[in-house]
This record gives sequence, C-alpha cells and structure tokens, in this order.
Amino acid sequence: MNSLKSIGKIIILFFILMAIPAASVFAAPPAQGELAIIASPTDNDVVRGVVTITGSAVHPAFDRYELAYAVEPVTSNDQWIGIGEVGRQQVVNGELAQWDTTTLPDGSYSLRLRVVRLDGNYTETEVKRVVIANAVPTETPTPSASPTPTVTPTPLPPTPTIVIEIPLDTPTPRPLTMTEVLPTPKPSGEGLPIPKVRVNTSPLKSAFMLGAGGMLALFLLFGFLSAIRLVVLGFAKRTKRPRRNRRK
Repeated sequence: MNSLKSIGKIIILFFILMAIPAASVFAAPPAQGELAIIASPTDNDVVRGVVTITGSAVHPAFDRYELAYAVEPVTSNDQWIGIGEVGRQQVVNGELAQWDTTTLPDGSYSLRLRVVRLDGNYTETEVKRVVIANAVPTETPTPSASPTPTVTPTPLPPTPTIVIEIPLDTPTPRPLTMTEVLPTPKPSGEGLPIPKVRVNTSPLKSAFMLGAGGMLALFLLFGFLSAIRLVVLGFAKRTKRPRRNRRK
C-alpha cells in the first residue's frame, strides 16, 4: 500500500511540474515582430494643411523612431528634414506625427520612417511622390456675353423699270364676202323618212313566263291542299259513323 501511495504522489507531482511551465507560457504576452510602416499618406497622394501621418513602428529591441521628409528628387542623405519630435513609444496602426505643410512650397516630396534599435541599427521605409498643394487655384472668370450689335439695314434705291414699246402692225382690212346657200327644193310626193324603232321584247317575255309559272305553281299548291283537306274530312266522317251505330 505504501508503494502505491508513493507512486501516486510521484505521478501527481509530475503533472504539477508539467502544468507550471505551460501556465507561464499562456500568461506571457506574445512576442512582437519588426514593423516599419507608413499607412497614410501613401504614394501619389495629394495633401494640404496639417497632415496626420499614421502607421506602425515596432521592434523587439525598440529604442525610438524618426520621421523625415525631403524634396524630390532625393539625391543625398542631407536632404532629409525631421518631422516633429523623436518617438519613444512603439506604435501599432496609430498616429506617428503631425506634418505641417503650410510652411512648405507646393511640390513633390518623399517621407521616411526609421525604426532605431538599441544597438544603433535601424529599419526604414519610404513613401514617394507625396504632392503638397496648398495654393488654391485661381478661378477663371467666365467671360460675359457681349451684347449683339443692332444692324440697321440701309435702304436701297428703287430699281428702275424699263418699258420697251414694240410697234404693232395694223392689219389691212379685207372685204367680207357673204355667200347665201339656198335650200334644195324637195320633189313632190315624198314625205319625211320614218325612223325604224327596234324594241327588245326578251325582258317582257321573261317576266311573263315567270309570272305565269308563279301563278301555275300557286294554283297547283292550292289544289293540292284542297285535295288533302277533302281526303282528311272524308276519312274523319267515315270513322265517326260506326261509333254512332254502336251507341244505338
């Protein structure tokens, strides 16, 4: 039993010793990497007035960070001029400095961020072609429309009318000759010719035949109906007589 207890104590002590370094690992803050970033302004940006420079300046052996600007083109290290004071605190996605551009002439500039370590070495990054444009462009005045000149037309002289007289030849009067035509005497015994009149009787014949046919058809129809009526009446009389005899 004592051996089992001692083995259990050893196992519990082993787990405790394993848990202590794990807890210290989870409690420690994560190690920060190296960052030297200018987030704003970026390449080809146009700025004016007081500009807020943002970004990150981080290093495990951080000592300070420095911001500077230079007029482009940058040909030597002596052209760089510091912006504000040296930063003594690390910055992650925050404000690095305020850059007052109102005292600088308009033009193209470069920005530089340098993160200096404890051993004196540094890491730097640059943003190029940042244009300062503080001068307000002068508005071009819109030219006012000039009044349209009034043109008074000059009256033209009247066009002369040219009349050309053409002499007319007077015709020589000719004597009138009158010829009297006498009627030819008609021989006695002949009267006026009697014109021949032709009458087309085809429509009359067609109308007559149509009327006659219609009358004949009506006559036959009435005769047929009268015959049927007589047959029906005779049949009715024949059927009534036997019934009277039976009653008697």
